[in-house]
Amino acid sequence: MSQQANPRGTFLKIADSVKRKIEDDPDMTELPPLAEVMSDHKVSRGVALRAFGVLRQEGLAEPAPGGRWRVVRTGAGVDRRPLDQRIADIITAEGLEVGEAFPSASALADRFGVSRPTVGKALDKLESAGVLAEGGQGKVRTVRAVPTREERS
Repeated sequence: MSQQANPRGTFLKIADSVKRKIEDDPDMTELPPLAEVMSDHKVSRGVALRAFGVLRQEGLAEPAPGGRWRVVRTGAGVDRRPLDQRIADIITAEGLEVGEAFPSASALADRFGVSRPTVGKALDKLESAGVLAEGGQGKVRTVRAVPTREERS
């Protein structure tokens, strides 16, 4: 009979390995890519995801937009509201008035660490809610209405 590694518990060993990396590097903000974990530990995507799931259950990591996983540090406040609400907050935070230019999708993508299509969906929601005027290709998107506290909650 051939000698085989026991797959049971492999994901726990991987989770412990990644947990040590998080503890050793206080500046670590993202987990290693799944492909890297799969390659380093010679496991399938499912096993790597299961390991990340353990870290999620322990409150050490959470999925982030774009298929990445972000490290969750104790005491570090992360805004988990929907992106459209966080983008709408820019209007009041920066004191934008009705008719003023709103930041571009590229600038917002950089600011929030998400893709431009993700920002585009959030901006579409704000346009349909009447908060922003449609920008279109080559046009500057403008503020149509300043959201009230009730609209933002």
